Amino acid sequence: MKSILQQLHSRGCSKEELDLVWDAYLTATKMHEGQTRRSGEPYIIHPVAVATIVAEDMELDSHCVIAALLHDVVEDTDYTIDMVRERYGDDVAFLVDVVTKKGVYKGQSKQVENFKQILGSVQFDIRALMIKLADRLNNMRTLASMPAPKQMKIAGETDFFYAPLAGRLGLYRVKSELENLSFRFRCPREYEQLDQQLAEDKQATKAEVDAFVAQIDEILTSKGFNVHVEIRYRRPYSIWRNMHEEAGDFAKVEFKHYIRVIYEPQEGISEKNMSLLVYSALTDVFRERPGSVVNYIDRPKENGYQSFHVKLLSARGRWEELHISSYRMLHNSCVGFLAQSTHDNKIQWMDKMSAILKEMAEVGTDDFMKGVSTSFYNEDIYVLTPKGKVVILPKGASVLDFAYELHSDIGRHAQYARINGKLSTIKETLQRGDVVEVFTNDSVEPEPDWLKFVKTYKAIRRISAVAKTMYSELDLKYSRCELCKPLPGDEVIGFKTDDGLITVHKRNCPQAVKLASEHGDMIVTVEELKENPAMVFSTKIHVKAIDRPSLLMDILACISGNGLSMTSLETYTKDWIVDCEIEFGIHSYNELVKVTGQISKLQGVEEVMVL
Repeated sequence: MKSILQQLHSRGCSKEELDLVWDAYLTATKMHEGQTRRSGEPYIIHPVAVATIVAEDMELDSHCVIAALLHDVVEDTDYTIDMVRERYGDDVAFLVDVVTKKGVYKGQSKQVENFKQILGSVQFDIRALMIKLADRLNNMRTLASMPAPKQMKIAGETDFFYAPLAGRLGLYRVKSELENLSFRFRCPREYEQLDQQLAEDKQATKAEVDAFVAQIDEILTSKGFNVHVEIRYRRPYSIWRNMHEEAGDFAKVEFKHYIRVIYEPQEGISEKNMSLLVYSALTDVFRERPGSVVNYIDRPKENGYQSFHVKLLSARGRWEELHISSYRMLHNSCVGFLAQSTHDNKIQWMDKMSAILKEMAEVGTDDFMKGVSTSFYNEDIYVLTPKGKVVILPKGASVLDFAYELHSDIGRHAQYARINGKLSTIKETLQRGDVVEVFTNDSVEPEPDWLKFVKTYKAIRRISAVAKTMYSELDLKYSRCELCKPLPGDEVIGFKTDDGLITVHKRNCPQAVKLASEHGDMIVTVEELKENPAMVFSTKIHVKAIDRPSLLMDILACISGNGLSMTSLETYTKDWIVDCEIEFGIHSYNELVKVTGQISKLQGVEEVMVL
């Protein structure tokens, strides 16, 4: 508590406010007396830890700290919300009430109803969301004491809901920690493997990167800039996501770290101009990668993030990613949306979220979770109309998403588009800064396959309403998930349905994460699938290699030499580069690892990916 009080005092809290915080600590200690956490620790440790995150990491006010200290007393003790209001005021009572689970579930999943309750608070006060995120972060830090099914439930909720929400609020440090803790508990073996690979890569590149950092520091210091230059290493979840988005292996992830240049502003020079001066000084020495500049200063992300990104060629011939930021920008990326945004931006953000939530309010569990996913999961980009109107969309959005964002009728009857003046289909994926013009035809109506090309919740809902179809869901009658197709030897988790059937998923299966976030009470611990010589599972791999005589014969020998049979083979060679897709039967994960390992060691083979 001492550090909390010191933090609040340093930010100008009065003695009366500090006394009230201390009083709330005493109240929480008294009400939780005798209660323990699953780890055996006194329960009071948890609310104090949450209050510490609220005060130190998020830099929220004394009312939020008090609410964090009391956030479980109404739910877990005889202390009522009226008692909170009488002693600590209406504001604290409101915050405590929002983060307290009400226990009214209207026949839907308890988890989904809890998510709805949490998101509903955005219509009144973003601080309540941030307290809930602090609560979740501390729970994730102490998740090791929970049994495996509970770990999967909580980790699934975190990955599907809380981490994306933290990102949308600009709490990058919180978001990153939540993602990695969730990944660690869902897929411990895969997490440890990536963590080890990152440690090895760090060691292998350390001397080269340190030299580049020192050179940057010397260049900027010699020109009179007051800067701090540091290396930031990406964490396992970030690498895993990149591998899956780009369909590559660890070796193909291009930027496993980035270099941050943090400057002190100079009087009379704007932060934008300071960033450009730093950029100019560095590009006088280093070659810039064409098209690599991203200016988040003039056009911040929707959550307020600002920085100036560029990629430069080091003396050793490697592209290095640089983020040029002021100390203010860096500070705001840690403490989040409340610190970063102007009053108008906050109102605009809350109005947009309220509109989404209003549309999601009366839908079923599946539609609500799709809405959460499409609204929170993605990084955002901005595109423009020909008249310069800015439209914010999730990364990977298409012309259809843009059209529906402009107006439902424009989306419904969209026929074709022009992107930066060039003719385009309505299914084309948009890039940051594109200028888009949509052309409509009243005879055009949504088709079922449009759903494959949209990201936004609004577009999905509108297309589905007209086309009378939705994304197909996993058929839970099967014992083996048809989406992730787990093999014997994979890390797996089970979900038990009302009729007693158990569906087995890989622990990193998106469907399993979704189910864990909605129906945690369905999770059951299952043994690894047992290998059965009579049972063969179809799998497909992609091989990229440099062409040479007998290459294809050697690849096929790795498969047939292990007694496995192929069902299809497609190969394409261009300018000595071979792309090959092979489908064959496999008995287990270990057998698949063996085969892909043998192929990856062949002369000329650059990459082997399981599809």
